[in-house]
Order: sequence, then C-alpha cells, then structure tokens
Amino acid sequence: MKKSIFFPLVFLHSSLVFAGNWPQWRGPYLNGSCDEKNLPSTISPTENVKWSTPLPGFSAATPVVWDNYIFLTAADNDSPALYVLCLDARNGDILWQHQAATASVKLAMNNNMATPSPVTDGKQVFFLFGTGDLAAFDFAGKLLWSRQLAQDHGSFNLKFGYSSSPLLYRDKLYVVVLRQDTFYPDFASQPGPLDSILLALDTKTGKDLFRHQRPTDAVEESRDAYTTAILYQGKKHAEIILAGGDYVTAHDPETGNELWRLGYNPSHKNMQRLIPSAVPGPGLIYAVVPRGGNPLFAIREGASGLIKWSELAWVFDGPTPDVCTPLLYQNRLYVLDDNKKTLSCLDPQTGRQIWQDKLGGSAVFRASPTGADDKIYCINENGDAFVLAAGDNFKIISRASFDSKPTRASIVAANGCLFIHTADKLYCISK
Repeated sequence: MKKSIFFPLVFLHSSLVFAGNWPQWRGPYLNGSCDEKNLPSTISPTENVKWSTPLPGFSAATPVVWDNYIFLTAADNDSPALYVLCLDARNGDILWQHQAATASVKLAMNNNMATPSPVTDGKQVFFLFGTGDLAAFDFAGKLLWSRQLAQDHGSFNLKFGYSSSPLLYRDKLYVVVLRQDTFYPDFASQPGPLDSILLALDTKTGKDLFRHQRPTDAVEESRDAYTTAILYQGKKHAEIILAGGDYVTAHDPETGNELWRLGYNPSHKNMQRLIPSAVPGPGLIYAVVPRGGNPLFAIREGASGLIKWSELAWVFDGPTPDVCTPLLYQNRLYVLDDNKKTLSCLDPQTGRQIWQDKLGGSAVFRASPTGADDKIYCINENGDAFVLAAGDNFKIISRASFDSKPTRASIVAANGCLFIHTADKLYCISK
C-alpha cells in the first residue's frame, strides 16, 4: 500500500488541521486527497447511507467538515435568497441556517451565486458568494462580521458567475477575483474598478490587509478565471498560487507581491477562460491550459521572474480537463477530462502516463475527483457516482446513480464518512 504524500501544506491556519477534517474545497492538503480509511467501496442513494438531508436549493459548493460540523451554502430554488447552513455530521440535522445574501443576477449554464465553497479554521467558518457577499460565523451560528466586497472592490464580473473559493493561511483570508475589465450586461448595475486582484483580509475583523492588483494582457473572456487560489509551501517560503488571465503567478502571502509568472496563452486567444485550479505537489506545481484537451504542465519549485515554457519540468498533452481540477494522491496525479469522460493516471514527477481509460456515464463531469482509502471517487452532472481503485491499474470498483442534477460538488471524505452534495440533498455514506 502506498503512503499519502505529506508536506507542510497541511498548515492552512496557524493551528493544525486535525486528521479527519476537510476544511476547504480541495481538502486538508489542497490537492483533493485525505488520509481517511475504512470508507465504502459501494455508494448509492440506498446503500451504506447513514443519513440524507434535503436542502433549500441547488449549489455547486463542496461541503467542508470540522469534527461534527458540516458547512455549506445553498441558493433558494424559489427566491433570490442565498443561505449558509450548518449540519450535524452525526445525524444530518440542520443546526442553523441563515440567509446571508440576496442574488439579483440570473446566470447562464444553470450556475448560481452559491458556487464558492466555505472554508474553516476550526473556530470560524467563512462563506463567500458570487454577489461579493462575505460573512464569518462561529460554530454556534453567530455572525461575527460581514463584508460586501463588490461594493469596495468592484463587481465580481464573470460571464458564468464567480466561482472561486476563499483560502485560509495564518489568520489571513485570501480572495481572488480575476475578471474582465468591462461589464457583462447582467453586472452593469454594480460599479467599481474592474482590475484583477488578490485580496487578503483579517480573519478576526474582515478588514483588508492588502489589495494586490494582478496585471494581465489577456483579452476579453480570457481575463475570466473561476479558479481558487492555492497555497504552495516550498523549502524556502510559502507562495499563494493564482491561475487565470493567461498566466500562473506566485505571490508573497504577507504582501501579495508577485514572485514569478508563467504565460500559457502567448497568442492571446480571446476565449481562454480558465476553470481548473492549480495543484500543489512536492517540488512541483501543476496547472492546465484552458478549454480542455490542451496541455497540463508542471512548474518547478524555486522559480523567480518570468518563467519560459522551455523551463517547465514536463508537459502532458492530454486528454485534459475543461473544468475538473486534477487530483494528487499516493504519488499519482489523476487527470479527469470532464467532457470526454476520460481519466488518466500520471507519474507526478515526470508526467509519464501510467494508464488512461473511459469512465463512461450519462453526463459530463463538473466535480473534481477525490482520493481517499486507496480509492478515487468521481461524480458527474447527472449524479452518476464512480468508485475506482487508486494505483497503477485502471479498475472501476462500483458505480451507481443518485439521479439528481445538476450535481457539481466534489465528494468529501472526512471522519470515516463520504459526504455527497447532490442538487437537492446532502448524503452521508459510511460502512
């Protein structure tokens, strides 16, 4: 049995992320994996279900879990209300639910303003919406502070709706807004400068600590990014990694100052919006060129200044995702081409393809794969769930349908359970 890769990235906050918790969108290691064991190999709406809880409306947000608390967001199906929720992980009871914002924008592609996932440090939980509303609560449901970031920093102006989740590191909350510099019609009523920015806020007060303007020569829709900032903990220092707007960049967590950048769209095509986030790994950072089928690449640690394409550690030509963020688990990189429904297993140090095969199913994938207990968990838009064996051979262990669409949230593994957020319910599945 292979061991999970461990490096200092687990320190998302000044305190430890305790085993069993899933504190943010891509889990405790920010790469889609965790160290959970004894998880079920068969998952369905009728097998191994510990509980299921109906939700007030659809959301693509991935739940976060800390001990017996589950946090997630929802958009009301019948009104513009945006909710924050806390559930009891033991029985699925809703411990508290608050309306935290109101959505006034109808979005294309069935997206809504409740797409960003929450993040928690074990004391507070932070909820961000595509409206620019940001709120901090304690675990008892008390509102600690709130902000309307779009009023202060300009509209969260993205064609398919703002989708980036916040990042926590050492008492700072990082929010990235990579956007066009002209308004989409639906957002025209929201004023403000429309430069692309990295914000750092004080977790205790919500006040701005810095606002770094991230320059780009990307044009039109290529300025849009739906990616989440990730932390890379290198041998010398930590870096905040942003992907989108034709570049991958690294930033000083204390100041936001740029440390290096790599361009991936030299001809400046105008439709290269980016959805998959970067992935941290030992000695390398993985990112993908937009639109699916384009290269996935690895950037070496310790870079500075402007990185040339020829200086990359390796390049994988595909199939690669348009939407799904790759998974790093047990020294293997799993790359899900969401539209072709193809999963590839790569050696993360060399980019060598170990295997590649079709998952099949009735729909495209929009949720990113999850690695835990020697298994890979995937779910597509129609709620078709796949369990695969992790490792050097392609093997589907089981598959089943939750028959709930659109299902876009990644599966979470925490505290001996799987949490599956479909279009209308949250399921807890365990042996």
